[in-house]
Amino acid sequence: MAKATGFLEFERESVRYREVDERLEDWRQVQHDFPEAATKTQAARCMDCGIPFCNNGCPLGNIIPDWNDLVYRGKWEDALARLHSTNNFPEFTGMVCPAPCETACVLGINDDPVHIKQVEWEIVRRGWEEGWIRPVLAERRTGRSVAVVGSGPAGLSAAQQLTRAGHTVTVFEKNERAGGLLRYGIPDFKLEKAMIDRRLDQMREEGVSFQTGVDVGRDLSANDLQKNFDAVLLTTGSEVPRDLPIEGRELEGIHYAMDFLAQQNRRGSGDLSAEAAEILATDKDVVVLGGGDTGSDCVGTSHRHGARSVTSIELLERPPRSRATETPWPLWPRMFRSSSSHDEGGDRHYALLTKRFEGRNGRVEKLIGVEVQFGEPDENGRVGFEEVPGSEFERPADLVLLAMGFVHPVHEGLVEGLGLEKDGRGNLLADTKRFETSEAGIFAAGDCRRGQSLVVWAQWEGREAARAVDAWLMGESRLQSRDATP
Repeated sequence: MAKATGFLEFERESVRYREVDERLEDWRQVQHDFPEAATKTQAARCMDCGIPFCNNGCPLGNIIPDWNDLVYRGKWEDALARLHSTNNFPEFTGMVCPAPCETACVLGINDDPVHIKQVEWEIVRRGWEEGWIRPVLAERRTGRSVAVVGSGPAGLSAAQQLTRAGHTVTVFEKNERAGGLLRYGIPDFKLEKAMIDRRLDQMREEGVSFQTGVDVGRDLSANDLQKNFDAVLLTTGSEVPRDLPIEGRELEGIHYAMDFLAQQNRRGSGDLSAEAAEILATDKDVVVLGGGDTGSDCVGTSHRHGARSVTSIELLERPPRSRATETPWPLWPRMFRSSSSHDEGGDRHYALLTKRFEGRNGRVEKLIGVEVQFGEPDENGRVGFEEVPGSEFERPADLVLLAMGFVHPVHEGLVEGLGLEKDGRGNLLADTKRFETSEAGIFAAGDCRRGQSLVVWAQWEGREAARAVDAWLMGESRLQSRDATP
């Protein structure tokens, strides 16, 4: 273990952020890096438990005690190798993962958990700075070809694994640049896009081909896709947003959150077309409906646009400050969390139901809502709510952003063209062993299969699906497998 008494001697050091006034003036990364000594100190807190629950808490099965020990001993390159053995892109998880590994840390039972996420980020950051991260070329070529449709975290993980297994891999992306959700859904201040670009460069050197601006199912038919490749892996994500069909929804100024976020990322990359109708929060009263990560990203983006006010509204009750009793350790806890974007300002409200939108001349001007009160769970665990009499309110709203999640992948075009079966929620039907859909040779992984989820789960699905595709093509696979509960 790193240091036998480290968890007794050292306290957890929190992430430090740039000053709010400074970071609101740009789109650069908001958090500071840790000095080497501080990182070693945090790694020293790892107890190397007999049963490391952090490994199970991490979908990827990161071998966390091992690389904590290596960091503490100054063996950074070895730590990077151990980290990369389970995680293709630790800089992505090190930046945007909510760290379920930390909530499963044994030290977290009665103390602050080990700062696993920060140690992970420092390992990979140093790996890039020292030049340790280089292309990994396949030992042999199989002569088999695989099409990966979608270049988000699942698609990129799968493509890298498959090309390293020796297959010829082509990644199709309908947008102008590869990266999927990582590029278009996450603001630069949380994940600078240069991190994605250098990984894409690495993958190109390893042999992956990227075809951007190709909407498979429209620009390239499903039949042609099947004819031209030995196997197809769909990693298209869950892109159909949840709508709010209430009175006034048709008013201008009400947008899906992802339209708002993707446009800003295109603006930052210089890819926003001159014809695009810009969605800007500048000098507006912004209301964000939805309290998750996407809603938080809308808050931070609105601040940087110079919004007059930013209000977040969540239908559910405010979670408790500490771990809720119904989510005991080592489960992911239901508890109140505040992101760096929320800390930059704005109001947050819970247990509020939006009833209608009102406006003039076809544009939204205000939101009308009411407080709700939740009851006890029924026999199926479902909790209903009722409106609180006399609690109706109105709030100014020049810009409303719907950040209420996604319901399933897009069906039109590719999915319908392939005739794939779907589950009851509209996701592609495939299990987590073979990842094969109802059509032979067509596989699915990531959010299009499991529904909207975390980047870390997408990377796990991509890696596991790559192994399944490799085994289907070759009869067996030498790619590493990590069993995890889907």
